[in-house]
Amino acid sequence: MKFKLFILLYFISSCSPHYTKLDNRQPYNSKGFAYIYHDKDYESKFIKNEFNNEELQISHKDLNTGTLLKITNPKTRKSLVMKNLKKTKYPDFYKILITKKVADNLNIDTEFPFVEVLEIKKNKSFIAKKAKIFNEEKKISSNAPITSVKIANISKKDPNQKKNEKAQNMSILVASFYSNEAAKLLIQRITRDVPYYDRKKLTIKKKSSKEFEVLSGPYKSIILLKNDYIDLKNFGFEELDIFINE
Repeated sequence: MKFKLFILLYFISSCSPHYTKLDNRQPYNSKGFAYIYHDKDYESKFIKNEFNNEELQISHKDLNTGTLLKITNPKTRKSLVMKNLKKTKYPDFYKILITKKVADNLNIDTEFPFVEVLEIKKNKSFIAKKAKIFNEEKKISSNAPITSVKIANISKKDPNQKKNEKAQNMSILVASFYSNEAAKLLIQRITRDVPYYDRKKLTIKKKSSKEFEVLSGPYKSIILLKNDYIDLKNFGFEELDIFINE
């Protein structure tokens, strides 16, 4: 993951290259929750820009307008390729803003809107297949029953939300390193500098001899995951991936 200036240079030099960055030439790729737009968000000025819930529209707050993005529902593997309509601000916990029509087309659970976002670089191969992909994905059924979008479920710390949440086993990928020692040092920094962070949640997963992941979790509640996610973002991480443990 990408760090702010106050993170030690040692961490930066030890980090594995297998994580998302927005400021290099690697395509953006991240998993997490989508913010499902509602007209009331614009009317209440919670979201600055207006979107049309009857159209297939998406917004990523960091990527340029016009950037091609593939939005995938990991559970069903259904996906759509669309352009980033415009930049707009939404809570940092979310990876992307989507309209209700996008959620319906991808059969996304509105109470657990977990998605994968992949930037698609324009090249000859993609241009040749673009029309075919678009036509195939237009065939995705939009006749599924529409359920109400409960933005408050995961945009606020509502104690009543637990009744509606579906049990999931989720984790946060905090960072990847080349060495186990660097991973341990990061855990020490987090437990020392992030107030009340539960040390027991932090683990190191060895992916290979040269890749060690620092994970936080597991979580069965979106609220608990969101609270730790925000704490880690405030600590200095700009990109954090969320994944569902199989």
